[in-house]
Amino acid sequence: MVSFESLPHGESVAAGAADRIVERLAERLGGLATVAAVFGAPVERDGVTVIPVARVRWGLGVRGPVRRGTTEEDARGGGGVLASPVGYIEILRDGRAEFRPIKASFPAWAIPLMVLAGGANAWLLLRGLRALLRS
Repeated sequence: MVSFESLPHGESVAAGAADRIVERLAERLGGLATVAAVFGAPVERDGVTVIPVARVRWGLGVRGPVRRGTTEEDARGGGGVLASPVGYIEILRDGRAEFRPIKASFPAWAIPLMVLAGGANAWLLLRGLRALLRS
């Protein structure tokens, strides 16, 4: 391995490795950044066309080479895509189009957990207040 500290332009060499990783990740994820990622294939039934719509988010992360004692790690990076449905476009027989949002419902299983967490927080708060009043 080459020591970046001994190179006169070590910073540019380290940045070059990170730049190459960013370029590779951008090429791979950039191919997914199309209209098809947000708008699904139209589906027609009984004269009504429905086009699914999603929210799509991309993320990238990169770090340059790192020296840990006598060992040196190469530059690394990663990325990901998250798509979640937000609604659909409904095109009626007469040509009118309307966006219909999908309303996310609150999961019923989370209610008991929230009540339990609230009770635990109240217990801790009262216990702390009692300790303050005693001192």
